[in-house]
Amino acid sequence: MIIIDNALNKREKEGNPIKIGIIGAGEMAKGLINQVTKFTPGMKVMATFNRSLERPKKIYDIVGIKNYKIVETVAEFQKAFDADIPVITQNIEVLTHGEGLDILVDMTGSIEFSAKLAIAAFTHNKDLLSFNAELDGTLGPILKYKADKAGVKYSIAEGDQPGVTLNLYRFVKTMGFEPLVCGNIKGMLDEYRTPGTQENFAKQWGMSPVMATNFADGTKVSLEQACIANATGMKVAKRGMLGYESKEHIDNLTHLYDIDELKKLGGIVDFVVGAKPGPGVFVYATTDDPIAVKYLNYGKLGKGPLFSFYIPYHLLFFEIPISIARMVDFDDTIIAAKAGSVVEVITIAKTDLKKGDLIDGMGGYKTYGICENSDIARKENLLPIGLAGGCKVLNNISKDQVLTFDDVELPQGRLCDQLWKEQIELFS
Repeated sequence: MIIIDNALNKREKEGNPIKIGIIGAGEMAKGLINQVTKFTPGMKVMATFNRSLERPKKIYDIVGIKNYKIVETVAEFQKAFDADIPVITQNIEVLTHGEGLDILVDMTGSIEFSAKLAIAAFTHNKDLLSFNAELDGTLGPILKYKADKAGVKYSIAEGDQPGVTLNLYRFVKTMGFEPLVCGNIKGMLDEYRTPGTQENFAKQWGMSPVMATNFADGTKVSLEQACIANATGMKVAKRGMLGYESKEHIDNLTHLYDIDELKKLGGIVDFVVGAKPGPGVFVYATTDDPIAVKYLNYGKLGKGPLFSFYIPYHLLFFEIPISIARMVDFDDTIIAAKAGSVVEVITIAKTDLKKGDLIDGMGGYKTYGICENSDIARKENLLPIGLAGGCKVLNNISKDQVLTFDDVELPQGRLCDQLWKEQIELFS
C-alpha cells in the first residue's frame, strides 16, 4: 500500500488517472464508486453498467458525479470518453468493446452473466478484476487460463476474505514460513437459513435477502475458501471443512490442528465459527528454523509448531481501489487459480426436493454449498453449487443429501456449463 499510494499520487499530479468501468450498481458497487470518487487520487470511474438506470443514476448523484451521460452505443461512449465524461449504460458492450478503459470491475455476484462478461472482456483485451467469489469458486481455473491465453489479467479483489487471506498468505511466505491453514472467522452458520429468515437483516443493510442467505447458510464461505484453495493448492481436511466452533481468540486455537496431517494434505482451507477477532481471516504457519522459532516466541506468537497470523477485518469496497492499482500499475494478481480446481463447492439439499422441482440457486430455499476436494467431487460426479441454479430435479432428494449431475437436468445453452466442461477436460 505504501508503494501504491505514491503511484496513485503521481498519477493524480500528472492528470493521468486509472480509468475504470464498473459492472453492477448494488451496495458494494455504490461503495466502490464512492471510494474512488471521493477518496482515491489517480483513479476515475468512467463507466457503469447496470440492467436498470435508476440505481447508477442515484449513486452518481449521491457521490457527486454530476457531469455524466446516459449512452446506448459504443460510439456514444467513445465520444463521451474522449471528452472525459463518465457514462452510465444498459449495454454491457459499451464496457467490453469500448476503448480506453484500463480495467473492468465485476461487482455483481452472478455466474452466467459474469461468465459471459469475462469472456467478452478477454476477447476485447480488457483486464478484469472480480468481486465475485461465486464465479471464481466455480469457474476460476478456466477463466484464469483464458485470460492468460488472451494476454490479459484476471483476479479476485481485496476487500472480501479471499483477497485479504492471500495477502496474509503471501506476507507469511515472504518471511520464510510455511502456511498450513488458511482460515475464515465466521460469526454464525446455519445451513437452513432462507431468504425468508434473512429478510429483516437484509433490509437493515440494504442488501438482497438472497445475498444475506448466501452468507448465513455457509455457501459464501465455502466458495471463498475454494478460491483460496485453488490459488494455493491447499485442500479441505474433510467434506464441508472442519468448521470448529469456539469463543476463544484465534491465537489460542492452533492446538486444534495436527501439523502432520496438515503437511500430508499440503495445507488446508478452513473456517471457525464464533472465534475472535471476527470477521477476520487467519493463517497458521510453521517453521523449522531455530532462529525464527526463538524470535516468534519473543514476539509473543508462542512456541509453535503452528504460529498464528491474522487480520481482524476485511474492508469490502474500501480495499478494491488498491487491487485496481496493483493490477494496472504493478501487474499483480491478487488471487487467481494456479491450475485446475483443487477444491469445489458441491450442492446439498436444504430441504426435501421433489422430482420436477426447479433449484432456485445460491442463497435460496432449496440448496446450500459445502467444500469438497475436487478429486472426490469428480469421482462422485457431484453438482457444483455454481451450476445448480435453474436446474430441474430428476429424482426425489432428501434433506442434506448431496446432488450429482445425474440428479438434475441442466438448463439449455448456458455458457457456464460449457466453461465447466472445458475446465474439467483441460485440467483432468
